[in-house]
Amino acid sequence: MRAFVTLPVAVLLSLSACGNKGQPPAPLTVAAAANLSGAIEELAAAFERESGVRPTLSLGSTAQLAQQLTNGAPFDLLLAADNEHIEKLAGRGLIAPGTSAVYALGRVALWIPDETRAVKSIEDLAGPEVKFIAVAQPELAPYGLAAVEAIRHAGVWERVRGKIVYAGNISMARQMAASGNADAAFTALPLVLNGRGRVVAVDPAFHAPIEQTLGIATASAARPEARAFREFILGARGRAILARRGYELPKSS
Repeated sequence: MRAFVTLPVAVLLSLSACGNKGQPPAPLTVAAAANLSGAIEELAAAFERESGVRPTLSLGSTAQLAQQLTNGAPFDLLLAADNEHIEKLAGRGLIAPGTSAVYALGRVALWIPDETRAVKSIEDLAGPEVKFIAVAQPELAPYGLAAVEAIRHAGVWERVRGKIVYAGNISMARQMAASGNADAAFTALPLVLNGRGRVVAVDPAFHAPIEQTLGIATASAARPEARAFREFILGARGRAILARRGYELPKSS
């Protein structure tokens, strides 16, 4: 649940400055799941225009980012690709109480760069012309786990498991297909929504819901700035950017 009252970014940072005797905002470091590539840069740029604070971004698989935070990485805000990692971090006292919130609902897509291939469904991946299928490692990336669940739901896991090549995160899986090292890739819908190739949106009923959740690190040295960016993402402007990028949105609270 959202524990903070939403205030304009300028008001939040102004209150912070008053509490810190007019000192400039602290550097803000944001860790974001790889599926947010493009979206997080746009969110950060819009936030900087409004607040004057430039977030430093670090993208990777959710599991890797969570491990880095556990090991002391100086992240102020973590945007995960699921809810489970944030809950585990919160349970260990690494996410500040009351700061976690679902900011987007993830959608998985099967992407086939070469539209001449006769692949229009997950079931078609079992065909002989598909040799390699890129999937993010399911133990590292929630989208990779969802992809495996979708393949199993489609009933072709045993026929395609030998074709799967695993990537470190969802962006790397997409890149494997883009470079020709895989014939198809399971990735995040926003990463391929307006690009070349054939995009097959995976039915959300084929896998567990992907509730992308954020939270402020308990050890954050830039708590007011992290709070302001959190509220920006959850507010009208942030939601508009995420929606335009192809994310489904949770109901606003």
